[in-house]
Amino acid sequence: MIKIAVLVSGSGSNLQALIDANLSGQIVGVISNKPDAYALERAKKVGIQTAVIEHKQYPTREAFDALMHQQLLDWNVDLVILAGFMRILSAKFVQSWEGKMVNIHPSLLPNYKGMHTHKRVLNTGDVFHGCTVHYVTAELDAGQALAQGVVKVAHSDTEITLANRVHELEHIIYPQVVEWICTGALEHTSNGVIYRNHPMKEPVQFCKF
Repeated sequence: MIKIAVLVSGSGSNLQALIDANLSGQIVGVISNKPDAYALERAKKVGIQTAVIEHKQYPTREAFDALMHQQLLDWNVDLVILAGFMRILSAKFVQSWEGKMVNIHPSLLPNYKGMHTHKRVLNTGDVFHGCTVHYVTAELDAGQALAQGVVKVAHSDTEITLANRVHELEHIIYPQVVEWICTGALEHTSNGVIYRNHPMKEPVQFCKF
């Protein structure tokens, strides 16, 4: 059984979606850089180990990441999931977990990397918006996309309503991708990403209009 750790900074709604999904893998630990993150309470309620590593207590990003890396090793983790973890990871940490760490981003990558995606989509007037689950690489939001949830932008949408609709899709596609990894349906290999015994050329798309 694949052992999973989830890195969080906030409320942990994506963590809850993963917990509720009854994955084939086991979530063995949750790490937060913020001691008051509600995600920690979600983990404790179901008996998942937690660790708080406050980034403000460390002089460099590398020092913080080194302690987090050691905690993951102590838990014997196979897969790292970023779920609202609001820290840019050092290149060394990312390289240590390359092919074993995934993230979800609130846009249809490669469009709108970085922050404030919903506002930028509305300002640009895009017809479609969504979220992307991708492998994490040293370049921000640039790892191979594995799945995307797509919504049609409504004329009445605001940043809040659009964010809420995208968030609903996150809770669907993130557990699904993690389950594919747990069952071996999706694999990161030296020859690229393999999905159901075939090279993955495009992310799997889920639509909710």
